[in-house]
Amino acid sequence: METQTKRGLLDVCVLAAIRKADSYGYQIIKDLSEIIELSESTLYTILKRLEAAGMLTTRTAEHDGRLRKYYHITERGIGRIAEFENEWKEMMTIYHFVTKEGGSNE
Repeated sequence: METQTKRGLLDVCVLAAIRKADSYGYQIIKDLSEIIELSESTLYTILKRLEAAGMLTTRTAEHDGRLRKYYHITERGIGRIAEFENEWKEMMTIYHFVTKEGGSNE
């Protein structure tokens, strides 16, 4: 898979993982583990990029005596998910065209 495409998919997966509720790094990795393997270093790179793009905000809260950084999706992040959904529809149309059986060479 093309690097840019994969990067875009990972970004949207992370955004989707925190769409319903604020979350933190370990929980995001756990939530995504069923669909994709994601290392901590890769996740934190993605989170920094999404925050810099205005798609996430952060807050720090104490949990079991330790500070934990929570990530919150912004309207811009929600908009990115919506854009992805539209892009995916177009990709599926292309996929079905490319893979259809009995296609003509004309």
